[in-house]
Amino acid sequence: MKEFDLIETFFKHKGYQRRDVQIGIGDDAAVLSVPAGQSLVVTTDTLLSGVHFPVNTPGRAVANKAVSVNLSDLAAMGAEPAWLSLSLSMPEIDKEWLNGFSLGLQELTEYYSVQLIGGDTVKGPLSVTITAQGFVPENQALTRGGAKPGDWIYVTGNLGDGGLALDMLQGRMDVAPRHKNYLSNRLNCPTPRVLAGTMLRRVASACIDISDGLVQDLRHILNASQVSATIQVDQLPLSQAMQESVVNDQAIRYALTAGDDYELLFTVSEEQKSHLQHVLSTTSEGFTCIGQIIGGQGKLELRRGKEKVHYDVLGFQHFRD
Repeated sequence: MKEFDLIETFFKHKGYQRRDVQIGIGDDAAVLSVPAGQSLVVTTDTLLSGVHFPVNTPGRAVANKAVSVNLSDLAAMGAEPAWLSLSLSMPEIDKEWLNGFSLGLQELTEYYSVQLIGGDTVKGPLSVTITAQGFVPENQALTRGGAKPGDWIYVTGNLGDGGLALDMLQGRMDVAPRHKNYLSNRLNCPTPRVLAGTMLRRVASACIDISDGLVQDLRHILNASQVSATIQVDQLPLSQAMQESVVNDQAIRYALTAGDDYELLFTVSEEQKSHLQHVLSTTSEGFTCIGQIIGGQGKLELRRGKEKVHYDVLGFQHFRD
């Protein structure tokens, strides 16, 4: 099978088809229509085998994660996803893996009403690069730079499951059989909080998705907004699988530092706090207040009640020495 046969078999005319795609897969470039009054939001993420997913991860799970992490970035900006392009590098054509990958891609594009509009396929180490594009009303995009002293800090969902799942799959952590499927799905098939992101445009002052760990991603908000924060570690939301698998201090470390959660971390002013429940009532995601923004320049204080506590909180970074 050659490159163009691969594209025709596994990707062309697969998944959701949008009316705003004038020309999609099959030409030198896609031609798209951007609605009036909307700004285009664009993000790109690359997933490498052995770095972002275990080497033997099924193709369906790789596609799910590759799409989801990009949609999570759009959600953090308050954007509604529309289009995807794909660059796929693989050492050889594995039809079984490609069948699973294309099925996972189709499932996600159908569910989120997103169309695959083009891309590239090359021979090389297994890696997947997705560029996702979406819309946000003009001047309504959420950013990292709007938090103010007095704002409350919230997260969606539970924290730390992605890190615990990775340790479980790599044999560093023993987990009860009843939790293994849940944790594997949290790592391989994260849920981008797309609806919550669009709803938060009404109330959030700043927002980011948690890809590299709560503390590290919160620091991006603190630096962009030129503020500081306190986090109550005893208020961090933990799944039942987390609570039953590790002691409390280890659970808190996972929640603070583990990447791959893809939950939204956002701030809300005191004035908007009362509206948050109503705004997110149409979504299925839970949300938890975990701290507050304070004055200062980029400092983060961890507390248990009134007591200051300390944890190793580096989070994930590429190119770390």
